[in-house]
Amino acid sequence: MAKKRPQTKAKRPQPAGGAGADGAIPVVGGREPCPCGSGRRYKACHGREAAHAVTELVRRPFEGLPGECDWVALRELVPAATVELTLKDGLPEDVPSVTLATVLPMAWPALRRDDGSVLLGLQNDTASGDISRDLADTLQRALVAEPGTPVQGRRAPADGPRLQELIDPEGAFEPVVHSGFEFWVPDAENATPEVAASLERANAAAIPTVRLSGVDAAYWCETPEKNHLRWVMPHPEERLLDALARLHAAGRSSLGEGTRLVGSFRAHGLTVPVWDLPSGVGAQDVEKPAAEFAERLAAALAVEEPLTAEERRARGGLTNRQVTLS
Repeated sequence: MAKKRPQTKAKRPQPAGGAGADGAIPVVGGREPCPCGSGRRYKACHGREAAHAVTELVRRPFEGLPGECDWVALRELVPAATVELTLKDGLPEDVPSVTLATVLPMAWPALRRDDGSVLLGLQNDTASGDISRDLADTLQRALVAEPGTPVQGRRAPADGPRLQELIDPEGAFEPVVHSGFEFWVPDAENATPEVAASLERANAAAIPTVRLSGVDAAYWCETPEKNHLRWVMPHPEERLLDALARLHAAGRSSLGEGTRLVGSFRAHGLTVPVWDLPSGVGAQDVEKPAAEFAERLAAALAVEEPLTAEERRARGGLTNRQVTLS
């Protein structure tokens, strides 16, 4: 058994000549002397703060971005989709466009195409607890990468920008859902063998998905046994669960005959109610019922009275069927 180190309280090192002009401590290798001049290794000194900053979990990483609910859906629920992004400072002259994509070939974090355009992958493992900061770091590196090259993942600097600092908050966020991943390459016939194999695997695993047009961030999907509607909602979780329970107890939570609200996901700080649909019910069939449900939900969200005993039971059932994705 390892011996415990004695608990000693060290004085906080003060910035010395190695600090930046603004007093900030530069990031160096963990075994290198800390630039603050303390004489200790960086990882045992100011590196602790940097490590904490990049590992601390951000519960709602997409909060403040246009289309937060769709960001969550594309990160967790949608197989193949793209969105054109608008940057605050505009695009560099040699970058014709920046496109967010759910998945890229070989799970690349980003790709700078031959024409200079950038594809940014969303469904990738990230090195820290802040997806927004990791994606922003990848995006910045992709903007200056050599055309025709992928961008590899890395741990983003603790003081690096987040997506909220790079993306125009007034820009449109309009996902386009695809049936497959042919958007990866302009000419699939000339793709490298590695990309072609990755494309084949991805297309084989993709579940048919459609984004509803009448309500925000609601996605219909088709599975072999039954279809589903998964709807990412921006409302505070407790209020939303109360409202869903009121509707469920009143028999008003379905989207039509044979449909059933079965529970919800919890993802990136938002709640995603899920309905089971009969296999014959397509996306167009639930457009009108979903719009009508949105009106019922708005009314239920406005109710302030405590839940009745029946509503509390309904809420308990919904809570028991809640699954956390992230």
